Amino acid sequence: MDEAAEPERPGTDHRAAAERIRQARAEAEGLAESLMRQWDGVVEAAALTGNDDEHDPEGPTIAYERQQLQAMRDRVRGELTDLDRAAQRLRDGVYWTCEGCGGPIAAARLSARPTARTCIGCASPGTAQTRHRR
Repeated sequence: MDEAAEPERPGTDHRAAAERIRQARAEAEGLAESLMRQWDGVVEAAALTGNDDEHDPEGPTIAYERQQLQAMRDRVRGELTDLDRAAQRLRDGVYWTCEGCGGPIAAARLSARPTARTCIGCASPGTAQTRHRR
């Protein structure tokens, strides 16, 4: 069945979802660029300090900043991957379908979290998917 013939469920506006994903991706890319600039600054600062982290009062601070930035960069990369996956799910016509139980994902959930792949029931800790499927 082609997309035009499929009845659209309420809250499943394809264009609005694509725009939310695009906006979220643009924000994540901006954050990634900002983190790269910060990373470059920390690396430059490390190059200007002594290499003896154990006795250099700035050593642990720079190492800590580098660790924090690395974790944030990893998180943003993951977010970009999730947004690409969401865009693909939208193209495939399964964006509004829960990967856990096959039921619908609420439009409000996808509006708040465009990368959501499960309904709130499947995403809730302690909720067994088998119990949710019934």
